Amino acid sequence: MTQRLIADETLTAALARMLAAELRPGQAVLLDGPVGAGKTHFARAFIRARQGEAAEDVPSPTFTLVQTYGDPMGTEIWHADLYRLTDPSELHELGLDEALETGICLIEWPDRLETMPANALTIALTPLPDPDLRQIALPKALARTAGRAAFVHQAHWGEARVTPLAGDASARRYFRLEGAGSAVLMDDPGGSMPAFLKMTHWLRGHGFGAPQIIAADEPQGLALVEDLGDALLARVLDEDPALAPVAYDRIADLLADLHRHPVPELPALDGPALADQVGLFAEWYLPAMGASGGEEVAPAIAALHARLAADVPPVTALRDFHAENLIWRGPAPLGLIDYQDAVAAHPAYDLVSALQDARRDVPRKIEARAIARYLAATGLDEGRFRAAYALLGAQRSLRILGIFARLCLRDGKPRYLDFMPRVWAHVQANLAHPALAPLAEALAGAPAPTSELIEGLRARCPCR
Repeated sequence: MTQRLIADETLTAALARMLAAELRPGQAVLLDGPVGAGKTHFARAFIRARQGEAAEDVPSPTFTLVQTYGDPMGTEIWHADLYRLTDPSELHELGLDEALETGICLIEWPDRLETMPANALTIALTPLPDPDLRQIALPKALARTAGRAAFVHQAHWGEARVTPLAGDASARRYFRLEGAGSAVLMDDPGGSMPAFLKMTHWLRGHGFGAPQIIAADEPQGLALVEDLGDALLARVLDEDPALAPVAYDRIADLLADLHRHPVPELPALDGPALADQVGLFAEWYLPAMGASGGEEVAPAIAALHARLAADVPPVTALRDFHAENLIWRGPAPLGLIDYQDAVAAHPAYDLVSALQDARRDVPRKIEARAIARYLAATGLDEGRFRAAYALLGAQRSLRILGIFARLCLRDGKPRYLDFMPRVWAHVQANLAHPALAPLAEALAGAPAPTSELIEGLRARCPCR
């Protein structure tokens, strides 16, 4: 299936810049089309986007056949124009064969090639009667790339440079757009954009640090939002560990404030939902560690939630609430991202998510201080809160262990395996609470993620 769009020069360049943010060494783009179709315009925008501030002039290689460029990441970019090629063997002499394996190649007039590169992406440009427009045909694999380009073009950000930002364990992707200002492009093919937009408006309406929405295409799962910067709290704390007491005080205060507001319409993360989620532990973690069983874990979670947590009214929980989803902005409110999965849950849920972080160690003294601060601000019963905190911490960590195993075995993402020992330690710390004795019994015999077991799991990962 082919994706087609009608593009002017700006949209053509926007598509090239969007593609430049995605391609990696070893990939080639075949630019097909007659003279004047815009092939060199596309290649020029692509190369200058890869080079960023170090962008060079990009002349047409019509007479030289090949021009090479470098980008700040150390990638070599080959721009070939084969219109005047007389003998395909010339390309071997120029080194194009090797470049196809190690660099990024943009090839105009690819029909002159003796053999088409494996897995190359063909982009066909066709002039239209209107001299300002052309039709661009792309492979299905670039459908979302084209959609992103058309979206930013329509939002008047088509001339911005596009650079990829680190994503998460989901299929969502993030890009920074830089032009007259900067913004973040969110691409969410999974259908959670409506929830993100709704929650953004709610949070901003109550004074919390969610990003402003600049433009959105809800059906396509695309949004352009305010750029809150790169100062992820996790990164800031790595650079300045002494900031941790203040930072986690701010987290406790933010949650206490959030929980004072009536809960918007959100899915309930109650006992049955928590029990259902923890099924990932038995489904993925235990088999990954060479074990079986785990059938008693989910019922124990549900029963303990009914006994320890169901009497407290639910509050708004952002759910993936931890230091990598918080932006440090000095005295300004903490920036919030990745809250599209917000739920109505027990007040301890987000606090344990932040304090028992799967990706980084939070000192026990900091954890105790933040819990005490939150309790002082909310007036909740300390004994019952701490029991519910332990339960939710155990449930969350067990679920995460299942997710990490699944990310490796199903999705080819092994990097999360390194976090397993820390998450297991959270499980053990929470099971030490006397109220969780039934859960501890249900987990008796479950194997710890030793280095040997983790490496065995890593070896079975279909890494992509």
